Amino acid sequence: MIIILVAAITLGFAMAIAIGANDVANSMATAVGAKAITIKQAVIIAAILEFAGAFFFGKMVTKTIAKGIVPLGNILCPEMLIAGAFSAIIGATIFILIATKFELPVSTTHSIVGGMAGFGIAAIGFDAVNWVKMSMIVLSWIISPVFGGLLAFLIFKLLSKLILRKNQPFIWTKKVGPFLIGATFFIIAWLFFGKTLHLSIAKSLLFSFFVSVITCIIGYFIFKKVKPEKEEQSSVEKIFKKLQIMTSCYVALAHGANDVANAIGPLAVIITVVQTKDMLSAATAPVPKYILALGGIGIAIGVGVWGHKVMKTIGERITALNNSRGFTIDFSTATSVMIASSLGLPVSSTHTVVGSVIGVGYARGIGAVNFGIVKQIILSWLLTVPIVAIFSALLYKLIIFTLIKYFI
Repeated sequence: MIIILVAAITLGFAMAIAIGANDVANSMATAVGAKAITIKQAVIIAAILEFAGAFFFGKMVTKTIAKGIVPLGNILCPEMLIAGAFSAIIGATIFILIATKFELPVSTTHSIVGGMAGFGIAAIGFDAVNWVKMSMIVLSWIISPVFGGLLAFLIFKLLSKLILRKNQPFIWTKKVGPFLIGATFFIIAWLFFGKTLHLSIAKSLLFSFFVSVITCIIGYFIFKKVKPEKEEQSSVEKIFKKLQIMTSCYVALAHGANDVANAIGPLAVIITVVQTKDMLSAATAPVPKYILALGGIGIAIGVGVWGHKVMKTIGERITALNNSRGFTIDFSTATSVMIASSLGLPVSSTHTVVGSVIGVGYARGIGAVNFGIVKQIILSWLLTVPIVAIFSALLYKLIIFTLIKYFI
């Protein structure tokens, strides 16, 4: 039993490292690509905020196991669930690390979903998988990038009309800027109150509105004092730089809070089942703070060791970025996630941010987008669930289940 627990903690920690290495690009890549911050600064900021998000705001219970892909009622015995959780963690970790090695952004949520699906099929059969849930995951491959890309395209066109193509863009930035700050903080507050603190829609809207009004007023007085640089365009980008750093920091905090469950969710399941032999309790098992801290540390290490790889792809290789484009991408990604979540639509933050980058690039002309890189990224998305499912199924059949039976 002790060996199983040690193995579970080790593998959960490895999964957290893989998540940090790949998913940190969702928050920091555009800031790095637009030269708002350096890669070193991005790694340090992301590591701190990812850990803080995981430890202070991480999900305290595993309400569903990998989005309910394999319902607990389909699992026949505790040993089977433990074996499946092990298989899912290992399969997802291997795939994410391979994708990171090749600098490809993939969804860590979809990876763990694929792992659980593969275990369910190998252990029980195709009937074990909730195919309605799985179809929603597949739908998100289309919804996320299209939604994010379309919104980024429209917002960048709007910013170009209101600010960037004006005769005096700096003056117009000072006029429009406070409203951009208000809108940005409305999105940040909405996501924080709704997705991180899980307040009701009404309360989230009310609190977000007050935050938006206050920050808009503050922005007005701040922008009023800003003096132009020698080059007017540099002055405009200077303002957007501050906005972009702000949004990137929030996304890192929120990512640590929300996606740490991908690493510690299966780990919490293993610990609960080993200790209680009760499979049903695994669905609502309380997650100890030390487990959240472990996940946060793992994510922070992943950011520091390999985080720069995928950051380079999103921030530099798809299209050239500056601060106004980077802000547009961050704003569009956060807005897309907010709207989709409100409508109950499945979205991936990884897919959404890539779609937003493409949308901004396309707004500047089709030649501004590196479609060779885009094709590689899309292929990696399509392969995520089936490859991880195969990894997980093989591990379940050939290794893990045998070990669990031997030690238990």
